[in-house]
Amino acid sequence: MFEIDGVPFGEAGIAHLQAALLRGETTAEKLTEASLQRIRECDQEGPALNAVVTRNPDAVSTGRALDQHLAREGRLSGALHGIPVVVKDCLETTDMPTSFGSSVFADYMAERDATVIRKLRDAGAVIVAKTTLPDWATSWFGYSSRSGETRNPYDLSRDPGGSSSGTGAAVAAGYATVGLGTDCGGSVRVPASFCNLVGIRSTPGIISRAGCNPLVGAQDTIGPMARSVSDAVRVFDVLAGFDALDPLTCAYSIARPPRSYLSALNANGLAQKRIGVLRNAFGAASDVHAAPVNEVIGRALSELQAGGAALVDVELPDLSGWLERTSLYLLRSRHDIDAFFAARPNAPARTVEQIVSSGRYHPKLDLLEGLAGGPTDPQRDPAYQAAWVAREEFMRCMVNLMDTHALDALVYPTVQVVPPTRKDCDSGVWSTLNFPTNTLIASQTWMPAMSVPAGATSAGLPVGMEILARPGDESGLFEVGYAFEQVRGHRFSPGLDIPA
Repeated sequence: MFEIDGVPFGEAGIAHLQAALLRGETTAEKLTEASLQRIRECDQEGPALNAVVTRNPDAVSTGRALDQHLAREGRLSGALHGIPVVVKDCLETTDMPTSFGSSVFADYMAERDATVIRKLRDAGAVIVAKTTLPDWATSWFGYSSRSGETRNPYDLSRDPGGSSSGTGAAVAAGYATVGLGTDCGGSVRVPASFCNLVGIRSTPGIISRAGCNPLVGAQDTIGPMARSVSDAVRVFDVLAGFDALDPLTCAYSIARPPRSYLSALNANGLAQKRIGVLRNAFGAASDVHAAPVNEVIGRALSELQAGGAALVDVELPDLSGWLERTSLYLLRSRHDIDAFFAARPNAPARTVEQIVSSGRYHPKLDLLEGLAGGPTDPQRDPAYQAAWVAREEFMRCMVNLMDTHALDALVYPTVQVVPPTRKDCDSGVWSTLNFPTNTLIASQTWMPAMSVPAGATSAGLPVGMEILARPGDESGLFEVGYAFEQVRGHRFSPGLDIPA
């Protein structure tokens, strides 16, 4: 693999790469070519991860233009100058099709870039490719009618997690330095956990959703996936902010954000912190899928203490009941996706029901099938109103739990079980509706959360630990995550076998 100052391209971080650019030891064009070479070696050849839907034909010329800027101005063009990035193929781009994981939309061209895409370009990032996802982001697993099945780089027989499947596999395998995913119920954090990455879900509205397909509009977020907390936060800094195209971004000013979220990266940030361990978010010790996860998280808790944190065991009564009562997918998603179609005159489909009736979706997407039967007007549905009210109560219960115990954050396994095998997913052992992911806690309370690598099982499978903070407290979230990473970083390369 191409190296930069002794560090393999696939493991180098943003600061390392940009320092090399400024010293003249590499160029943005070379970094882009290295990224595209890695995709060629790993995506359809070699391990055949199948993480990429479309490569950007303008990537190399974009890198070359950035090199010309640096030579002319003597400075970087922005915070992500020259950094290769992959983006989930549900973020609209004007220079590449946006399929939303659907074969129906394989050739769909957006009229304008999603706001986060524009921000990446303005910051000098090089978008090298768009990555796979299940149709309309409706699964925890890497199934798609557009691209087939995506594989986990740490174990090719296992799933990489969804719905940001391709971004997780691609960043873990070194296709790019960082990537973007989207997260409604956990679609950034599940693949981050399974692919040994950092994945951030913000308080809804801190990052604009304009130009991204909705699943549950008010719950949807877009977030970075990276191999380190600092890289993820650098991207988050670029993405966060008010956007007139997304009225939910009023949350950004309400949160009173710092000038830069990088100010939260304090290596001693665990000192005197009180961290709650949400014990009823752990799987049963007798469960063969959950026991290895519990063991890894147990070691991670010791590392939090080694960093100076005080741990407090807590439980939220009726946690599973709260998650059931506040689920909005079957009550809201049909309406929101149909509205998204209606705002795009050139969309090749007009409704969720039309897509499901056509049969042109991956057959493993049980949630997508369920959405088609949802109400066309949720506001008139008593079940929707009850779930909406319950969501607010759920969030208050979580924050009150933290306040009662004077906690700075909560932690628990991102997902209760190890990455599932393709066989278990195919046979129905796991489905979207029964998968035991804890990511729903943050999603259905609208609280910010981050999955960080917590270690690996004896079989070498990555395990993520989720950190949950109060609404709007992204800075506190990042401080805890970064400081934990400094105690003992758990990032390790998947060690893919690449033919010479």
